[in-house]
Amino acid sequence: MEKLFSGLPLLLLVLLLASIDGSIQLQSSQSQTLLRLQQLLYYPKVLTSWNNFTDFCNSEPNPFLTVVCYEDSVTQLHIIGNKRAHLLPKRFSIDSFVTTLAKLPDVKVLTFVSLGLWGQLPEKINRLSSLEILNVSSNFLSGHIPLELSSLASLQTLILDENMFSGQLPDWIGSLPGLAVLSLRKNVLNGTLPSSLSSLSGLRVLALANNRFNGVVPDLSHLTNLQVLDLEGNSFGPMFPRLSHKLVTLILSKNRFRSAVSAEEVTSLYQLQHLDLSFNTFVGPFPTSLMSLPAISYLNISHNKLTGRLSSNLSCNSQLLLVDLSSNLLTGSLPTCLKPSSGTSRDVVYAGNCLASTSEDQRPVSFCSNEALAVGILPQRRNRVSKLGIALGVTGGIIGVILLAGALFVVIRRFNAKRRRETKASSPRLITENASMGYTSKLLSDARYISQTMKLGALGLPAYKTFSLEELEYATNNFESSAFMGEGSQGQIYRGRLKDGSFVAIRCLKMKKSCSTQNLMHHIELIAKLRHRHLVSVLGHCFECYLDDSTVSRMFFVFEYVPNGELRSWISDGHMGRLLTWEQRISVAVGVAKGIQFLHTGIVPGVYHNNLKITDILLDNNLVAKISSYNRPLLVEGLGKVGQVVSRTGPKGTPSIQDEDKIDICDFGVILLELIVGRPLRSKAQVDVLKEQLQACISADDGARRSMVDPTVHRSCSDQSLKTMMEICVRCLLKDSIERPSIEDVLWNLQFASQVQEGWLQNSNSPSIRGSPSPAASSLPHSSRLHITTLESPRASGSEEHER
Repeated sequence: MEKLFSGLPLLLLVLLLASIDGSIQLQSSQSQTLLRLQQLLYYPKVLTSWNNFTDFCNSEPNPFLTVVCYEDSVTQLHIIGNKRAHLLPKRFSIDSFVTTLAKLPDVKVLTFVSLGLWGQLPEKINRLSSLEILNVSSNFLSGHIPLELSSLASLQTLILDENMFSGQLPDWIGSLPGLAVLSLRKNVLNGTLPSSLSSLSGLRVLALANNRFNGVVPDLSHLTNLQVLDLEGNSFGPMFPRLSHKLVTLILSKNRFRSAVSAEEVTSLYQLQHLDLSFNTFVGPFPTSLMSLPAISYLNISHNKLTGRLSSNLSCNSQLLLVDLSSNLLTGSLPTCLKPSSGTSRDVVYAGNCLASTSEDQRPVSFCSNEALAVGILPQRRNRVSKLGIALGVTGGIIGVILLAGALFVVIRRFNAKRRRETKASSPRLITENASMGYTSKLLSDARYISQTMKLGALGLPAYKTFSLEELEYATNNFESSAFMGEGSQGQIYRGRLKDGSFVAIRCLKMKKSCSTQNLMHHIELIAKLRHRHLVSVLGHCFECYLDDSTVSRMFFVFEYVPNGELRSWISDGHMGRLLTWEQRISVAVGVAKGIQFLHTGIVPGVYHNNLKITDILLDNNLVAKISSYNRPLLVEGLGKVGQVVSRTGPKGTPSIQDEDKIDICDFGVILLELIVGRPLRSKAQVDVLKEQLQACISADDGARRSMVDPTVHRSCSDQSLKTMMEICVRCLLKDSIERPSIEDVLWNLQFASQVQEGWLQNSNSPSIRGSPSPAASSLPHSSRLHITTLESPRASGSEEHER
């Protein structure tokens, strides 16, 4: 017994030291506050580990409980309970709970999910003045959304999902300048949406699904950062909303929309991945271009009244995984790209239409025709009946106006006919031609396309077409100066927007020598086939000709528009403070190599000597690399010379395939070198010096190699992938073209570097980061963590030359 008591002082000393050590990590008052919260929540299972000796700031985080501290204060508190949590007892006080929370003055992030909280959020919520993120979803909170939240100037994320909040969405919501995420799913909110929503310029996620909202959706086109819009399960309508063009997810299902689907709105959504318009009453033509949007993977238009005739040759995006066209008024035949035999794994549902198919239940074509007619006519009949008296009263006047207009038309027509006969023969006229109008040539008859490469390359692009001059004038607002992008050796370039809402780049070539449309069509038919994922492809053309001899005076090419600008701006020019990661740089290099491989081998005769520069590499919305200025087989500079399309069986004196191939390899080596070092290379001397330094580093140690790499990525690349990239770069830049690798060898090595890097990342242990004073981005819900790309200005023309 004496021994037992003699050990007590030592035990007390240990306990005292532990208590002192804990107070150093966190203010004792804040530790008591956390324990008080545990008590107010009636000791939920997730907090059973908390006691007077808990080291809160250094406790191991888990998906259900995390405490983050900065210096000696709590900055983040995440508590997630059982999904089936019941109401806390009647003695629970939400007022006391918030009062206790206010004793954590530096807290920026609060997550209280599925804890059984109930009652109305009290006015005291404004005491949490540092709050940036508040998530109290899956509880039983009720009443109006309190006005006091508007005083939280730092609030960035507000998630109140799955509660019982009622009343209207308050107008003051627009006074939160930094709000990026507003999620109010599954409440009983009602009324119309306030127009102040349009002023939340930083909003990225707006989720209002499964409430009782109604009325017209306010204009959201000014929310240029909005990426997720979920309005499912309300009574919005009848008009299709005006939207931001950066949307990634758009859900309008189970509402009361009764208008046409705005083709102009939806086809301009280049980043759209998920589109759900199901269970409404949308009418009018189904915009088939939705299936080939650049990023679309989910498309559901089921249970509407959409009409239109589908054809088998419509194109689909290769990433499209689910398509539901069921229960509409569609006729024609199912597109080949949606059939199981198309070689892609996707779910397709199309029952309840009038398609020529026996695979799923279809109605007779007459049913869809009659229904489409009823949808178009019945809403108008009521207006006709109410206005019948007025119509009868003005009929006589209308007939008189028609007779007078007819007489004027006859006079004007005769005058114009006489004037046309006097017009000079040299005045220009517009000739439109079909790109497949039957012209043949030795060039085309000898061409052999690799089917699989072509099939993969053309995915997601509309069919090649002939544009009218009126279409191009509309797209560029009569080629006004604001649409002008620049001028290069191959003519002026304009940025335009077609009537379907899609953005394009239009190149205008002025012809200096006479050339007939027939001769040009030989080359255009070949250009129409040059389509690949890693090439900026031509979508169509337009001729402007003279009347006297039908020769071409001007020629227009319409290209796909690549919004994220030049590759250089993403590696060395500091693109909006954001640079490509090492993995992204390897991916870009692989993309450029695949584009070169297609030009060399995807078509015979191949396209060589492309004079590639890093300023010719553009990035799309998904940071996919596209070669923008390759050697198209067309007469340029006023048809002064023929583009060098090298045949594998060319006449004597034609450069060999190996020589032509290796010139492009050298150009690629310069691009790869800039990707590695992360700074612009503007002279051959600079390239030669860096190449020698790279060659010396290959046989040196890991530190020497990393010293050559762009400092922004040198810590995030594996040594093996870096060494492989350096080796292939040096080989591409060898002076002896015979010693340079083939494009297939280059591609194999780049893909090896990519696999090594991926394996290295998977095996790396990412260190835990504690005490971050800026938690806003890391604490967003999973559905809100979005890859954000910025729509940049069109790239300027002109670039630096490198001697080879």
